[in-house]
Amino acid sequence: MEKLVHLLWRSSDHDEAAHRAHLVDGLAPALLASPAGVVALEVLTGDTSEEVPRPPLLIGRGPELASVVIAWVHCLDDRAPFIATLGEVTGTTGQVDQYLVTESVPQRRARQNADGTVTPGITHFSWFPQPDRLTDAEFFHGWHDVHTPKTPELHPLRVEYVRDTVARVLSPASPPVRALVAERFPTVADYADPARLYGSDAAMEDSVVDLPLYADFETLSCRPLRQTIVSST
Repeated sequence: MEKLVHLLWRSSDHDEAAHRAHLVDGLAPALLASPAGVVALEVLTGDTSEEVPRPPLLIGRGPELASVVIAWVHCLDDRAPFIATLGEVTGTTGQVDQYLVTESVPQRRARQNADGTVTPGITHFSWFPQPDRLTDAEFFHGWHDVHTPKTPELHPLRVEYVRDTVARVLSPASPPVRALVAERFPTVADYADPARLYGSDAAMEDSVVDLPLYADFETLSCRPLRQTIVSST
């Protein structure tokens, strides 16, 4: 199977609730029935403004992101109808940035809810390119070997960490993203309150020092999202 990650962008008339309803409640059956052979479908939506009016981490293109649609498929060659359906989602620009990724899960969360229901808490979603100055070996050493082992101290209340590496950018006009990360926190307060979101001062200082080993701050993007696992394997 192959994992595809799709980024959808807010239009000028974006309505968070209407967007989520159209995507999750309205179009999910059509996405699952795609000829691409969707085995599992997950949607992350940006309808968090009421619960998290002042996100502690909202940078780069984060304010522009409407949702993220994640699909496990039998073959990416058959994805065209899937992409066409996503391009018609209410409240988006119609641009769908498509990425083929390899997934690793350094920290896994036990499922707490049934398919089709919103996962409790908040998902902090980040994405960034690989800096030109770094070789692949340097990039993965900095991201995987140096940064990742320190993140439990940086975010001690985090309950899941999904780390995707982009193998191919599938849409020609899309930016060259290399990393997509989903970090899940069990309650809104665990994310929205900086005192709960972050751990020790030393861990925060380390994260700043280590950042150039795998990313540049000016190319980082992130925002809070809500997870709905529409259909699991």
